[in-house]
Amino acid sequence: AMLSRGLRGAARAGGQPPFRGLRVSPRARSAMPSWVIDRYGRNDVLRFTRDMVFPTIHFPNEVIIKVHAASLNPIDLSMRSGYGATALNMKRDPLKLKSTDAEFPLTLGRDVSGVVMECGLGVSYFKPGDEVWAAIPPWKQGTLSEFVVASGNEVSFKPKRLSHTEAASLPYVGLTAWSAVNQVGGLNKSNCSGKRVLILGASGGVGTFAIQLVKAWGAHVTAVCSHDASTLMKNLGADDVIDYKSGNLEEQLKTLPLFDFILDNVGGSTEKWALDLLKKWSGATYVTLVTPFLINMDKLGVADGMLQTGVTVGSKTVKHLFKGVHYRWAFFMPSGPSLDEIAELVDSGKIQPVIDEVFSFSEVPKAFLKLEGGHARGKTVIDVVSKK
Repeated sequence: AMLSRGLRGAARAGGQPPFRGLRVSPRARSAMPSWVIDRYGRNDVLRFTRDMVFPTIHFPNEVIIKVHAASLNPIDLSMRSGYGATALNMKRDPLKLKSTDAEFPLTLGRDVSGVVMECGLGVSYFKPGDEVWAAIPPWKQGTLSEFVVASGNEVSFKPKRLSHTEAASLPYVGLTAWSAVNQVGGLNKSNCSGKRVLILGASGGVGTFAIQLVKAWGAHVTAVCSHDASTLMKNLGADDVIDYKSGNLEEQLKTLPLFDFILDNVGGSTEKWALDLLKKWSGATYVTLVTPFLINMDKLGVADGMLQTGVTVGSKTVKHLFKGVHYRWAFFMPSGPSLDEIAELVDSGKIQPVIDEVFSFSEVPKAFLKLEGGHARGKTVIDVVSKK
């Protein structure tokens, strides 16, 4: 995908001189409306401002996107509360060049669907006016804003069949599921047919995406969620739906045939027994998205945090290999080429967005409260353009 992206870009740029000046939107801007935080805490730290610094292109591969819609993910709650701040600040400013408060004001929001406004000199794949979507990594300013800057390699053309509001619900959860299932878990369209897949915590954003992804590749899917989400699970293609509230979940799952792949969005004590549900010595894999990485970094400081995390992963992986199963951690990875593949699945009708509720730009705090309440059925989306 990377190669074709480069080639397609080259083809498009072919007839043009090698250096064009920066293509700038008609009126130069200095400030824009945004939702920001100035300190970490609960929902009252969210502040609306019209004076957020307008993003600028610092690197030739960057684009500025006018945000039409954004969506919220659990990481936004973590970042609002200050989890992972140590790690993220190290990534934002690795050489400690800035003063201590360089992280604020901080704009949250990772997902964007919108329109390219400006392109750096090195961007040949996109042009102003293109409809795009992206997931912006957590060490960059976020998307709850009128404009956002992203690297060209984080951006992809928006699926044609989706509105901006629908498209904004997918990039972050889609790339998280993609990383877990494909890059870490090794599943793809040619090896998934007939495999038994278990998804724990299936009704949230990542779960609803993952069900559809492995179904599109021909797997048999067992979804674990609460009873009121079971119709949604069935509609997304789940073969078996287990209600974790109706009796002992461990006992219910043990009555089923063993699994080839487990995706865990829940973590906690589940890990202690869920690994026993995998087929032994058959390459079966348990992938968890609940990692102590960012929290370790905060508690122990950066170097110790990395060391401790490495040690934990190592000992767990070895322990489970002796039992004949693979244990892996997965993380969100920003990736335009992966979004290209996801867009193809969306446009061919294999994956649809699952949206719980749409809020207007003025209702961002309300959207955060909704997310904090938990038990979402799919995603919480912010319509940034219609400024109600």
